[in-house]
This record gives sequence, C-alpha cells and structure tokens, in this order.
Amino acid sequence: MARKDIPGQASLVFDVALLDLHNPKDGISIENKVVPENCERRSQSGDFLRYHYNGTLLDGTFFDSSYSRNRTFDTYIGQGYVIAGMDEGLLGVCIGEKRRIVVPPHLGYGEEGRGNIPGSAVLVFDIHVIDFHNPADSISITSHYKPPDCSVLSKKGDYLKYHYNASLLDGTLLDSTWNLGKTYNIVLGSGQVVLGMDMGLREMCVGEKRTVIIPPHLGYGEAGVDGEVPGSAVLVFDIELLELVAGLPEGYMFVWNGEVSPNLFEEIDKDGDGEVLLEEFSEYIHAQVASGKGKLAPGFDAEMIVKNMFTNQDRNGDGKVVAEEFKLKDQEAKHDEL
Repeated sequence: MARKDIPGQASLVFDVALLDLHNPKDGISIENKVVPENCERRSQSGDFLRYHYNGTLLDGTFFDSSYSRNRTFDTYIGQGYVIAGMDEGLLGVCIGEKRRIVVPPHLGYGEEGRGNIPGSAVLVFDIHVIDFHNPADSISITSHYKPPDCSVLSKKGDYLKYHYNASLLDGTLLDSTWNLGKTYNIVLGSGQVVLGMDMGLREMCVGEKRTVIIPPHLGYGEAGVDGEVPGSAVLVFDIELLELVAGLPEGYMFVWNGEVSPNLFEEIDKDGDGEVLLEEFSEYIHAQVASGKGKLAPGFDAEMIVKNMFTNQDRNGDGKVVAEEFKLKDQEAKHDEL
C-alpha cells in the first residue's frame, strides 16, 4: 500500500495474522512424544539414521513428508548432511522414539527459504525414528536358550538347517521360515547368506535359540532388496538351529573315513582297461560314501563335487583318467581331488 493512498491524519486499522516469531538467539526446541521404555542406546554424532517425518510451519501449513513418499529419510547425523537444527535434534534419540523438533530459521533454511518453505520460517518436524546404526558396528548376538548338551558348535564348512524370523528393528516382519513350513539350509562360510548372518550362526549348537542383529553394512547394504528389505536397514533375526552336519576340513570336498586302499586306481578301474571314465569314477565314490568309507562335503551338489574331482584327475582333459595322472590330495597339494 502506497503512502499517497492514505489521507492525512487518518486512523489506520490492520488485521494481522501472526504466522510465527523467533529470536536470533533461539536454539531448537524438542518435545518428546513417545520414548520407548527399553532404550539401550541413543543416537550420537556419526550414526546413520532412518526416520519418518512430517514437516510443517508453525501455523500448521504442511510443506513435506517422508510418509507421502512411502520411504524413510536416511542420513548421517552430526556431520552437516541435514540442516543444523535437524542435525542437533536427531542426537540422543532412541529407536522407535517420536519427537517434535522446532527449528528457528537461522538453524533451518534461513532468510531465503527453499522451495515451498518461506524465508525466515520457523519449521516444525514430527519425527519417528525407525532405526540407526554406526558404520563401526558389528553384529549383536543374544542367546535365549541353550540345551544342556551344547558341546558341538557350528563352524565353517558345517551344513546347517535352521528356522528364522526376520524383522526390522521396529518389529516389521520381513520373512519367516516358520510361516513357510520349511527350514533354511546353508553351508556355513560358503557365502550363501549375508556376512552378518554367517557370523551370527557361528559357534551355535543344535537346539540353541538366539537373536542376531545385523547392521546394513553386514546385511543388504544401502540398496536393500527391492520390495523386500529397505535400503540401509538394520535387521533382526530370531534363529533356532535344528540340525548340524559336520563339514570337512577346509580345502576338502571329499575325505576318507579310514585307510586308503594302496590299489585305489585298480579298484576304481573295474573293467581293468587301464582307463577310468566319469561313470566308473562316480559309481565308485558314491559306493564309498554309501558304505561309510568316504564322505562328501555336506550341503553341496554331490554330482558336481564328483565331477570336479574327476576333472582334477583328468589332467590332460581327454575325458578319462589313467594311472599316471591319478594322485591323492596329499601327493599333490595344489589339487583338491581325493
């Protein structure tokens, strides 16, 4: 309104709607809405948080929400990746906590604002912390039950059958073998599960029940699994080990359970023609396993193991093994055949 439009000596009436106010000396304001009773750890600088938020102005005007995008906002805190007020307001939170953070403009988007946020606006963020972790974190293992006899412990190479429930830290169920009605079966240390799960299944006895918490860098990382596991998610596995089949010494896929025959090649070469074909070799190895004289590495494709053993013996690749090619593992350390 120009001054020339106002008559001299006029009394003026202003109808004012106060949108917000702040003082340049103001800090952030925090109001705790929900704080979990069990809060074993609070966030600190350097942690990586996943949280949901609604962002409004002081008068309630909406400007942004992670809920509308159906995904959390993920960031490191205390390191300047978000506005200063949020960087400070996200420190000291618990997993599952809900709090309101009021941010003055000098700790928000300043005099210029951003997008649909006016300049010099006081911001209100209602947040819900889903989870957080630190890049230095390892897995966490809590054992809930061990049977009286817990002397045989799982190790690399063992074949395990186990049940699990997989969830997020907020309790969201991701997967369950109990629901599927069948166990999950792996060879420990063979790369068949994420590294954190492989670590969490070590030194476990049959019948034991434990909870394994896996940070994302030992789980599914920043990418997650599309449609199944959110990116950068901390995972919780409730596990019960049902069966353990002892593996073989590292580097072996087949071992003898006793003395090896001094006439091994002749025994395999049943027709005595001086040549062993894959069929003869496979028949002999499976017979030794069936009789308990030999053992194949558990959890792997038996036919594939036998074929690889044969290929290692067939040094010239002509599809047959002769006596000059045939060697046991301890006779030539660089091969894994027998």
